[in-house]
Amino acid sequence: MSLLLKSANIGVLELKNRVVMPPMCMYKSDESGEIKDFHKYHYVSRALGGVGFIIVEATAIEPKGRISSNDLGLWDDSLIEKHKQLNKDIHSFGAKTAIQIAHAGRKSIVTDSTPIAPSSIAFSKEAPYKLPKEVSIEEIKDIKELFIKAAFRAKEADYDAIELHAAHGYLLCEFLSPISNNRTDIYGGTLENRCRLVLEIATEIKQKLDLPLIVRISADEWMSGGWNIEDSIYLSKELEKIGVDAIHVSSGGNLEKPDNAPTIQPLYQSSWAKKIKENVNIPVIAVGLITTAIEGEYLLENSTCDFVAYGRELLRNPNFVFYAANEFKEKEKINSSYQRAFV
Repeated sequence: MSLLLKSANIGVLELKNRVVMPPMCMYKSDESGEIKDFHKYHYVSRALGGVGFIIVEATAIEPKGRISSNDLGLWDDSLIEKHKQLNKDIHSFGAKTAIQIAHAGRKSIVTDSTPIAPSSIAFSKEAPYKLPKEVSIEEIKDIKELFIKAAFRAKEADYDAIELHAAHGYLLCEFLSPISNNRTDIYGGTLENRCRLVLEIATEIKQKLDLPLIVRISADEWMSGGWNIEDSIYLSKELEKIGVDAIHVSSGGNLEKPDNAPTIQPLYQSSWAKKIKENVNIPVIAVGLITTAIEGEYLLENSTCDFVAYGRELLRNPNFVFYAANEFKEKEKINSSYQRAFV
């Protein structure tokens, strides 16, 4: 039996295989932040195609926390019902779900608001990016509360897990980096202080909700003197201590012009996932131009990760899992209505 198609757990959540659909922004909502028909067909088709774990795209905790005006939101109770219906449809095909709760911080390009950030440092001097407002201690308290409320709404909407977005240069990631965070209070300066906000939010979610919690990080921001793998190992260990159930390992995104960007090639982020896995005892999800079943199997066999996230490949091929089952000669894992396609 292949490892990729074998069941495994994230916390108490049992997944039928180790294929993960990572969160990928679709920009198909509108000012309402609501789930649209597009999202229903987009996600449910991957569940029908056999994916074990679907993480719904970055979903904002407040309107000005959207990346764009077409992002999903979960900032109001009125938004819960359509998420609940989406989960019902996904679950009917045996997939489990998480939602990535997020705040875009200084990378928000919502036109009618001023972005916020740990420090007043713009992501770019070029439009559509703006100079962000540095948040106060009181505003940080409000941000934490917004994350917690969004997590409660996610539970009410029947998500099986929550992913906290602390990667790719969005607000929580901005706090982690010594390049985007120049604060001199308890949320800036030392590594411990820069990690404080992520750890506080994760701690509250774990204390108040009985759902598995995943944290997505950029393991390295590709910049000399910036956030790096050693920092990520420290953060991952601290997250494990407070009960976080998995680490989702990506990289980059916090700087417009990094000076140490990797070559974008298959498995280019997997070495960071492996280093984190070597230092924690909770599951690690690897992502980054992983496109074949054999590549995923290789990563699992070599203890690089515990779950494999296929982004671009699942955009191309919603039935990727069936192709993998055919390749591994496990045709019983192909939906019976589709088996004739692989005769």
